[in-house]
Amino acid sequence: MTAGPRGAAASSPPPAPSPASVVRAEGPWTHRDVAANGARFHIAEMGEGPLVLLLHGFPQFWWTWRHQLPALAEAGFRAVAMDLRGVGGSDRTPRGYDPANLALDITGVIRSLGEPDAALVGHDLGGYLAWTAAVMRPKLVRRLAVSSMPHPRRWRSSMLADVKQSAAGSYIWGFQRPWLPERRLIADDAALVGRLVREWSGPRMPDDEAVDTYRHAMSIPSTAHCSIEPYRWMVRSMARPDGLQFNRRMKRPVRVPTLHLHGSLDPVMRTRSAAGSGEYVEAPYRWRLFDGLGHFPHEEDPVAFSTELVNWLKDPEPDR
Repeated sequence: MTAGPRGAAASSPPPAPSPASVVRAEGPWTHRDVAANGARFHIAEMGEGPLVLLLHGFPQFWWTWRHQLPALAEAGFRAVAMDLRGVGGSDRTPRGYDPANLALDITGVIRSLGEPDAALVGHDLGGYLAWTAAVMRPKLVRRLAVSSMPHPRRWRSSMLADVKQSAAGSYIWGFQRPWLPERRLIADDAALVGRLVREWSGPRMPDDEAVDTYRHAMSIPSTAHCSIEPYRWMVRSMARPDGLQFNRRMKRPVRVPTLHLHGSLDPVMRTRSAAGSGEYVEAPYRWRLFDGLGHFPHEEDPVAFSTELVNWLKDPEPDR
């Protein structure tokens, strides 16, 4: 969790706004809460049509999809971006941060929205959970689009066997210490969040407003702890029965059309690590590498990302 010189010029943010004004940012979307899997989840939604459920990654929240919500709505979809458990406006529960339960949160939200299924679009941790949901509840997932995250089995093997990937994901190893990572994340108005977002981006770095928004959202009490807990499970469970069982369960192939998106300059998830995920898909699988983009392609080049996503979602027969 070290930050290099790219983040050194980050300025201090203005006085923090209220949590509600950050989480429920104004825009063309509508905010509301839904109940699922024993918790309450905040969503932002826009448009009408087949459901597309957007899942954010670390260190972000639903707002990371602010460009895709209107693009999907204009294309004829019901676009919904949810805050994962423990983040943004969703409940911060003391437990429940293993991927199997987080995937049940996602599929529970689909049902709470009154929809028979959804196209899942996940980035980073949200992508890990989208892979998981497609395996655990295949009848509720119509299509799958994942950005900047390999299949969970591929993630596990890369982190353990690829020295370069293990080094690129060193922040995850750092999360295994108790309490200190949370304190570092929120120190100095969550300055580390801003440095990570900038360092993990390609040349098209986010502007100060976006960085400040993520810093304010991470500063909401308990968010840092809840954001880190899924990564603690992912590492600490590797040799435990529950982790081994999850890894075996993820052998089941994904049987829905899958779009895999990745930035060629992603510094924390190597292209080589992500690219082998197609072996776990027994359905049309499309790999799309965005040249010159980093870990956040949906924010770094939202037009290109949204165009690729919409075209694929509207394609009745996506090719392999």
